Amino acid sequence: MDSTGRAFGVRQLVFYFSLMSLLVNVVNPGFLLDIPTSYMLKNVLHESAARISLFRLITAIPLFLAFAFGIVRDLWNPLGQRDPGYFRIFVPVMAGVLAWMAFSPTTYAGLIAGMLLATVAYSFLNAAAQGLTALIGQEARMSGRLSALSNFFLFLPVAAAYFASGFLSERLSSRQIFLAVLLLTTTLGVFGYWKPRSVFSQAYDNPRAQGSTFLGDVRRLLKHRAIYPVVLINLLWNFVPGSYTPMQFFLTNELHAPDATYGNFLGLLNLFFLPSAFLYGILCQKFPPRKLLVWSVIIGIPQFIPMAFIHTGQQALLAAVLIGLAGGLANVACIDVAIRACPPGLQGTMMTMVAATFAVSSRGGDVLGSWIYDLSPAYGFRYCVLATTLTYALILPVIPFIPKQIIAAADGEPNPEEEASVLEEVRGQAPDRVARP
Repeated sequence: MDSTGRAFGVRQLVFYFSLMSLLVNVVNPGFLLDIPTSYMLKNVLHESAARISLFRLITAIPLFLAFAFGIVRDLWNPLGQRDPGYFRIFVPVMAGVLAWMAFSPTTYAGLIAGMLLATVAYSFLNAAAQGLTALIGQEARMSGRLSALSNFFLFLPVAAAYFASGFLSERLSSRQIFLAVLLLTTTLGVFGYWKPRSVFSQAYDNPRAQGSTFLGDVRRLLKHRAIYPVVLINLLWNFVPGSYTPMQFFLTNELHAPDATYGNFLGLLNLFFLPSAFLYGILCQKFPPRKLLVWSVIIGIPQFIPMAFIHTGQQALLAAVLIGLAGGLANVACIDVAIRACPPGLQGTMMTMVAATFAVSSRGGDVLGSWIYDLSPAYGFRYCVLATTLTYALILPVIPFIPKQIIAAADGEPNPEEEASVLEEVRGQAPDRVARP
């Protein structure tokens, strides 16, 4: 293929994954429906704070078990279409659940059942999208650029969701909210049928796509040294004591800022991740991820320290801008190394394990942060900032445990040592290999 053809293929691939990342993240029930359903529980059903937190915990269970959906993605070939088959099946399922929620009475049990079912259907879609992104990122030597794309089109809808949550809850009825999300969900149906050659031409014939039996895959996963430091790094990066409930209480109770300040803080935080994600997409083509991960973590370690010195809601919003700019590079770097660490044929499993670290770490960090916050009425939030900073610093001694060959080459550069290790692993699983049509 000449340079013009390769450039067109890269543009087509970038457009495909940009659109997929945007639409998949837009309809994530954990983002788009979290705040609106909490307001339904509070304002329509008049539930207590404890009941609302219990609702959030129960409906997050599929997110905690995200790796299970990844295992299914790596083993099951629905309708003989591989990843597009998941979109053909689970887009209609999720739309059907949202239609049921829209036209059913609003009850506590009904919201739990509906959110659980919608999140389960979404988790299959997300596993397919994550697995395909990682597979093509490895095959096309574009792990850094696809990580930057997926993070850019994650932060953008998350920021929009936080900014729009108040408007949705105040202006739309429960039925209108669910119908609006249903309409957005149907747009994902295109990925069940649109299969550009730049993405799918021999994608599943590549050695990196070859798997084995369930037990064989489990054995390979446990023996794959790269997964342990990479999963731990993502756990530590997302474990942020103080950024959720303590932050909310600090802003509203101690700084006496309006309730909207918390949502605006999170919206700005995610919005200002975007320039760093864009920058990473450029830097990853010049520097290997080993250097970028170290640099980005060092930049990100002190990002929350300004929060210990603010005295007004306006200062908090300015600090959110600084935190977003400082932390965005590491967000992308962590996913870049996760893509590179995926074992052959287990991209869905690995990437959904990493996705699960976000749910587990954010909830666990919130519990620990709330406990730390309650230790001292005067300095509790500052202790949370200190705990967050120390947690980030713990990432640096973990980085050397990542196998050097998977993070040695910049995006687009050949990596013969890593490619040889992939072929060796595929040959080693030969007795367990099964055909995946």
